[in-house]
Amino acid sequence: MTTRKHEHAEVFNTTPENLFSLLYTPSAIRQWWSADRAIVLPEVGGLWSAAWRTDEDNPDYMTIATITDFEPPSRLLLTDYRYHSKDGELPFEANFTNEFIVTPHAEGASLKVIQDGFPAGSEGDEFLKGCEVGWRETFKGIHRYLGEHDEPIL
Repeated sequence: MTTRKHEHAEVFNTTPENLFSLLYTPSAIRQWWSADRAIVLPEVGGLWSAAWRTDEDNPDYMTIATITDFEPPSRLLLTDYRYHSKDGELPFEANFTNEFIVTPHAEGASLKVIQDGFPAGSEGDEFLKGCEVGWRETFKGIHRYLGEHDEPIL
């Protein structure tokens, strides 16, 4: 099945180690992604999950993924996504992956996210556009989070 992907990258004024740790530290994820809950088992075969809205018994949105690759401080690959939304199922079948790549940069560290698995047909257009906006907003959240902390979160 042919799929499409979205890539987004930005530079952050922090170390690669600190930037990478933001991707798997639940207290940080809750802040930069505005999640109400986050649980992560940071290891190959581990779990990465987040939920939004305050009712933990019935969240508005929840995502759970398997950590397929965990290579601190440079690469994290999430696969086997499972979603829950009060709005219902996705209007198409998808097998999403999110790859996070952290590299050193003269100004600190670069973070690139590659989200793959969008259907090639028009049925995924709206969701793809929403994800593109979502990642730009998510990276703004990481910038805000890093601006609030002088000490590494490691």
